[in-house]
Order: sequence, then structure tokens, then C-alpha cells
Amino acid sequence: MENSLILNELVSRYPLLSGVKERIASASDSLINSFRDGGKLLICGNGGSSSDSGHIAGELMKGFERKRPVPQSFRKVLSETGGERGEYLAEKLQLGFPVISLSAHDALITAVANDTDPSLIFAQQVMAFGKKGDVLLAISTSGNSQNVIDAIITARAKGLSVIGMTGEGGGKIKQICDILINVPGTRTSYIQELHFPVYHALCLMIETYFFES
Repeated sequence: MENSLILNELVSRYPLLSGVKERIASASDSLINSFRDGGKLLICGNGGSSSDSGHIAGELMKGFERKRPVPQSFRKVLSETGGERGEYLAEKLQLGFPVISLSAHDALITAVANDTDPSLIFAQQVMAFGKKGDVLLAISTSGNSQNVIDAIITARAKGLSVIGMTGEGGGKIKQICDILINVPGTRTSYIQELHFPVYHALCLMIETYFFES
């Protein structure tokens, strides 16, 4: 399925997203370009958006809807390195994209919150992980989460591209993102319900670009 078809299907199923269709396409292009050039994706968000961060990482770091076999050259190395077990790994492992959910590191998050400032839990990780050419996906239904804003400021200072996912108004994030996907709605649960098909479409478009069916 070509990416334009994926987008068209998304909007046909969720007509409310028609107004952000082109921004979703731009976000897909940004992520594809980053992965193609050796970059990685960092994701942050709070509460339900934190769970979305892990969900997105899970879809991208292993097969989503397509097979992602490891290259034959690496299969050979695995076999030579691990013998029978290496052959098993060669059969079972899948190619994945480098994605880090910044909500996943409990010890670091609590250390930053205790030792410096709770608002810096994501910014500190962007400082450590981020490099020019990477992408930060910043999710905030209100668009005003201070820890997400601090992560964006740090990301921009380090040369990362920033994709924001928010509700209708966009909040403060609106002014500091490269691409803003501000889905319609002001109620948190309704915004989250629309974020879900958006990021599934993004994952599908990325996978479709890099892997054959």
C-alpha cells in the first residue's frame, strides 16, 4: 500500500483528520528521511501520551504489518557466531528502527526529578541521546506540558527536527515545532482517540517505505 493510499484510507475512516492530512504526510517524510540517513526517533509524553510513546516504539522496533527479515549477510554472521542458536536468531530476529521512548527509563527519570528538576526528565534524555538528524516526537494533548516543552527546546538547540502531536489549539508547542499535528478537539480523551490512528498511520507509512509486503 502506497503512502498516499494509507493517508486516504486514514481520512476516509477518520474524516475529522482531513485538516491535518498534509501535516501527517510531512511528518512521515521527516521520519523516513531521518531513518534513511541513520537518525533515530525520540518520543516523549505524559500519562496516556507516555503509553503512546511506548506503543509507537513497539510498532517500529519490530515488524508491524510487514515481514522484516535480517539481511542474508547478517544471517551468515549470526550463524558463524552462535552456531545452532545463531541460526535460530537469524530466523527469528527482525529489522527495526532505532526508537527510544523517553518514558521508559524509570531510574533516570526519578533521579532527574529528585536531583535537578522534574520538568527536565525528557530534556535530560534529549541532551544525552539526541544528535543532529534525529527526530523528536513530542506528544501533549494540551500542548502546554512543561517537560515536553523543555524537551523540544533542547532538541531544537541540538539540531533535531521536532514533530508535535497536540489537540486543536496546539498550546505553546505550536510555536516551537517544525511540524504540528493538532488534531481537532479539546477534550483529552477525544484528542487521544485521534492520536492513535495518526501514529499507526505514520508507523505503517514508514514500514511501507522501507519494506516490501
